[in-house]
Amino acid sequence: MTLVPPPPLTAGPLTMTDIVRYQGASGDMNPIHHDEIFARQAGFDSPLVLGMMQAGMLATWATDWLGAEKIRRFRVRFVEQVWPGDTVTCSGSVQREYEEDGEQKVDIELVCKRQTGGVAVLGWATFVKVRNGASS
Repeated sequence: MTLVPPPPLTAGPLTMTDIVRYQGASGDMNPIHHDEIFARQAGFDSPLVLGMMQAGMLATWATDWLGAEKIRRFRVRFVEQVWPGDTVTCSGSVQREYEEDGEQKVDIELVCKRQTGGVAVLGWATFVKVRNGASS
């Protein structure tokens, strides 16, 4: 049975409060993400959103669909920066369904896009579809 992805997850417009809350939860307090003066000195127009924030959104979309307990691999590649005020949309598609090591698995490709259409983060994940004879 082919899996059908759920509707995309959209978040935003992202605020400085969203960024700082994520920083506090993640422990990544790099000032480039919340200090405008620091960000400008580093050559940016404003602080930038943490890439791991979008990676976390992709993981949330995927695990809400297929189950956090069923994830086997997850990786991402950061492509384009996200800024305060941006809206991001996370979605994905099934790339392959197969059996490996006695488990039914599914590989999915993930994408987080900005409202501009630019790709912020790409991701890839593998989930177990069926385990030990029980369906998912």
